[in-house]
Amino acid sequence: MARHDLIQRIRDRLEELNRSERKVADVILADPSAATGMSIASLAQAASVSEPTVNRFCRNFDAKGYPDFKIQLAQSLAGGTPYVSQAVEPDDSAEAYTGKIFGATIAALDLARREVSPARVERMVDYLIQARQIHFFGLGASGAVAQDAQHKFFRFNLPVTAYVDVLMQRMVASVCHTGDVVVMLSYTGRTRELVDIAALARENGAVVLGITAPDSPLSRQCTETLDISAPEDTEHYMPMTSRMIQLALIDVLATGVTLRRGEDFLHHLKKIKDSLRDTRYPIEH
Repeated sequence: MARHDLIQRIRDRLEELNRSERKVADVILADPSAATGMSIASLAQAASVSEPTVNRFCRNFDAKGYPDFKIQLAQSLAGGTPYVSQAVEPDDSAEAYTGKIFGATIAALDLARREVSPARVERMVDYLIQARQIHFFGLGASGAVAQDAQHKFFRFNLPVTAYVDVLMQRMVASVCHTGDVVVMLSYTGRTRELVDIAALARENGAVVLGITAPDSPLSRQCTETLDISAPEDTEHYMPMTSRMIQLALIDVLATGVTLRRGEDFLHHLKKIKDSLRDTRYPIEH
């Protein structure tokens, strides 16, 4: 049976599951769409089982873990592009690994779209629109996203910085004040330095927003978060689907701020665009 028929596979195997795993299956089958938006802790609580039981259930259905399982579940609901969770193999052809990378990215973005909370987006836009200044912090691949965020948010007529060095991040966090907003970008949410820096920024009065893994140490230090639960094959290869989700969520927040500023603000954005006109060759028809 095809991998994207996950819901049917769960139904077909109900009698094979032990009592604890059956509880997990019952919660998922009762409302598969809601299950795609649950954290592993939420699903475990709803099923009255432990988180390891949920992970064991997921592996029984050929998933690498809970995030991978949710991707498959979302695709089963959508009936769309199947998510290829297996790692890229050394002998994969260009056609094969290209399809896997694009498939994983499309599926992860689709799951993120289903999971994102409009209410959380609204609250984060509220904080950003009221900010005295905004700092974006990220490391590694998330650092590139922080710099992209600075490129977008400088247009909003307020001081915006991006820092990709932990020492600079710590120094900035140490002098934050009420009215400052720090946006933390981290796929895992488990980098010790970022967790400590988030706590330091909050101690000094800053609002700390996170784009990070749900129920992670970093998320617990944030004032508000948008969750990322995209699985990554970090054992040998780095497709970086999480980075694409981070970029999309930054675009969502930037759009929200733009719309809040109203039509009068569009003239300001037009001036920035017009400043680039003379730097480009005209389009040839």
